[in-house]
Amino acid sequence: MRNIKVILQYEGTRYQGWQKQERTANTIQGKLEALLTKMCGQKVEVDGSGRTDSGVHALGQVANFHLETDKTPREIMDYMNAYLPEDIAVIQAEEVPERFHSRLNAKGKTYCYRVLNSDVPHIFDRRYVYRLPDALDMDAMRRAAEALCGTHDYRAFTSNKKSRKSTVRTVDAIGMERIGDEIRFTFSGNGFLYHMVRIMTGTLLEVGMHKRDAGQMEWLLDRGTREDAGFLVPAQGLTLVEVRYK
Repeated sequence: MRNIKVILQYEGTRYQGWQKQERTANTIQGKLEALLTKMCGQKVEVDGSGRTDSGVHALGQVANFHLETDKTPREIMDYMNAYLPEDIAVIQAEEVPERFHSRLNAKGKTYCYRVLNSDVPHIFDRRYVYRLPDALDMDAMRRAAEALCGTHDYRAFTSNKKSRKSTVRTVDAIGMERIGDEIRFTFSGNGFLYHMVRIMTGTLLEVGMHKRDAGQMEWLLDRGTREDAGFLVPAQGLTLVEVRYK
């Protein structure tokens, strides 16, 4: 069996997230597996670097799959792009060692969250931004973001209350840049919990609106719960930018 690694881009607007589901075929993983199974004439399972939620986009999602085929990686990529929906594309394909796993071997990820800080809608960006017209204090948000970086227990920043897995993660950097009416938040770390980036963004926005103090971040990390942290921003503003490996 050959192990093929692909890098994908997709607009997540009309999909029920990455992970395949029994009740719907309308997921990214489901679309990929159905297509590759048809190409090979046998069942193919696709592993992704992580599960993007319903409505979340990707510029550099990584996946891998094992299959029997005489096609070259480029021919596999061309076949996939010929039959995938127009909002999913393979931008790179290569054969990798048998033991490579897109999720287990991932060492870091970067996400971007886009906020349209304007009371005027931007029609052509509406699927990729969250519009928030309130005035935002960038300096206060930067102070709060700096406090959220490092290795911490981020249990206050996840919607998954039932998981028994560790909620300790390392956030290497949180950046923010204003470009015209848009503020772009970037989050880089070794991994992120369910809804973690979206809750952190909501918390930073509340700091920016002076609804909470930037100095509260250390308390949230030490003793906070999900109910203490900020609101969950909408999915459409979030994009998985890249996945890093050794």
